[in-house]
Amino acid sequence: MKIIDILTQATEPLISFEIIPPLRGKSATQVYSIIDELIDFKPPFIDVTSHAADAVFLEQADGTFKRQVQRKRPGTLGLCAAIKYRYKVEAVPHLLCRGFSRQESEDALIELNYLGIDNVLAVTGDEGESPSPKVTGRRSNKYSVELVEQIKRMNRGEYEENILDSAASDFCIGVGAYPEKHPDSPNLEQDIRYLRDKVKAGADYIVTQMFFNNADFFRFVDLCRKNDITVPIIPGIKLLTKKSQITSLPRHFSVNIPDDFAQAVMNSRSDRETAAIGLEFVLKQCEELLNAKVPSLHFYVMQDVQHVKQIVSILKKY
Repeated sequence: MKIIDILTQATEPLISFEIIPPLRGKSATQVYSIIDELIDFKPPFIDVTSHAADAVFLEQADGTFKRQVQRKRPGTLGLCAAIKYRYKVEAVPHLLCRGFSRQESEDALIELNYLGIDNVLAVTGDEGESPSPKVTGRRSNKYSVELVEQIKRMNRGEYEENILDSAASDFCIGVGAYPEKHPDSPNLEQDIRYLRDKVKAGADYIVTQMFFNNADFFRFVDLCRKNDITVPIIPGIKLLTKKSQITSLPRHFSVNIPDDFAQAVMNSRSDRETAAIGLEFVLKQCEELLNAKVPSLHFYVMQDVQHVKQIVSILKKY
């Protein structure tokens, strides 16, 4: 079932989750255990992140190091198939521009289509050290709007090569957005215009990056509506439960943390107190968002499943 149909047909607030594949060489058992913890909440869909190749340095027998490019977290497509058929939940794989050629993106889409997976999230991806497709003679999508356009072409039966009597796919396309603006955008207004281009290209819904100030999200939604972006906008939620996240989250995700919340976390005297402060904060944040009639809450779970369960258990009582 398509995410856009799930959202439009919902009669109560939805709660969805996002997880990451295991590291290369690790078992999927840990990921399945996370999903097992979340499945009782009946999520309508679960996102699975994708990761481009990075440069790693492997020590050789002679003590020297060899540079090698590899994907640290492969397995997105396989996990999505497991989620859909093992757990009977719609899976949303993330497709990246950076680190993948158009042909590789097309191959992934073909496999997803064969698997009966109806939804994808098209994102640009983080800067990495993966080899440029230009070196290999293959074209890539530089921006997510180009990836959206490619997916829409496949939905019309148009592939990277001219193929007679080609079969059309029928993907529902989600895209990401930054309520506080993308770090590469000069300002929020221009960022909204880029987002509008993605919707015009064929995006069906939007999932935002995490944020910690609901006023930023509400302003973002208002600007979207004023710029004729009418598709559903799902807020992304991240629990802050460790002191180290006060600096790591802003550094990695370009988000601002309210001063009173940051001060409370920095002044906490134990890991348990830090987690309690974070849980109280996100509960109030979610309550306000639900009162504003957001279509869904999308939790970035990563490995923090127990704290997410605490929050969702409370929210499900509303």
